[in-house]
Amino acid sequence: MRVNRVVDLSVPVDGSTVVYPGDPSPRFEVHSTIERDGFNLLEIHLGSQSGTHVDAPYHFEPDGLRVDEIPPERFVGPGVVVDATGLGPRGVIGLEHVEPVADRLGPGVIVLLRTGWGRHYGTPAYFEHPYLGAEACRRMLDLGVRAFCIEAINIDETPDDDHPGVGFPCHHLISRLDGVIGENFRLDVLPEGDFLVVCTPVRLTGADGGPVRAVAIELGA
Repeated sequence: MRVNRVVDLSVPVDGSTVVYPGDPSPRFEVHSTIERDGFNLLEIHLGSQSGTHVDAPYHFEPDGLRVDEIPPERFVGPGVVVDATGLGPRGVIGLEHVEPVADRLGPGVIVLLRTGWGRHYGTPAYFEHPYLGAEACRRMLDLGVRAFCIEAINIDETPDDDHPGVGFPCHHLISRLDGVIGENFRLDVLPEGDFLVVCTPVRLTGADGGPVRAVAIELGA
């Protein structure tokens, strides 16, 4: 087995990174410079959900696992794409999107919810993204899936003044089973064949989540 290609699934983290409404924006400050100190060093301020990131169960469940308590193997596994690219604004990813790949789902698999919504990144439309329906979420959890990554800022509907939403059912369903959720993934660049997903977060002690440099690794014989 050899590595054919490694594809970056992450968005950049800087002052222009899109954040969930009300979350802190990343901010970099120069702490040390080569000219003054002999080396470069940045002081970094950002939220635990900045950029491409994973949510730990503690993000929504008070007794849930913190990000540093999750077994690292939860963040590594074969990727299976649930294709929902035909949905419009606030469309629901349902059973009809899951069933075509249900025979490939099970423990250890990382589900990639491809919406095509990455094309709206940096615009107001990005917050009108499709999201995972609770019924489809339960179906995949019943099959043993415990890792879900979406090409959107939220696996649930992102509410606003005109769309109050119905809470965050998928966050709760997944978190109660010690699952993890990845958001702000770039899924328009995935390999066509089989690939491995690695989305291991920074090991932040006691945190509700952490940024990741997510990749898809295309494997060959």
